[in-house]
Amino acid sequence: MARIEYIKQRLENWARWHQQRDGGGLGYPSQSAFVRLMPRSGPGEAVIPINDLDASETEDAVNSLRLVKSHLYLTLHHIYVQNWDIKRTAKALCKAESTVKAHLDQADHALQAWFTARAELRQKREQTAKRSFTT
Repeated sequence: MARIEYIKQRLENWARWHQQRDGGGLGYPSQSAFVRLMPRSGPGEAVIPINDLDASETEDAVNSLRLVKSHLYLTLHHIYVQNWDIKRTAKALCKAESTVKAHLDQADHALQAWFTARAELRQKREQTAKRSFTT
């Protein structure tokens, strides 16, 4: 199976958010939002802003795997939060590299299902709220 691209992008955003959150102490970033938008390297590099709401929702999705599919949770934390490569993650988890790649694919699908269920729940709540306000 191939990785789901938009899930992979969300996980990358989540990893940057996690690094920023952990580096700031007390859950607050170490820099103001304006300063974070300034490029750190050369003028040719684009800076992609971190979507905090998206990253927070991704955090909830990843944490939902903690008890039910802990092997996927650990794989995501090693790859994205600790910024390990597949080889190092495989060694730490005592798995083959192909197994770690399969875990990433499985995690993508599990997160996609979580996001879909969350969107459906949100849509039901909105419909219920609309019906309750009609006269």
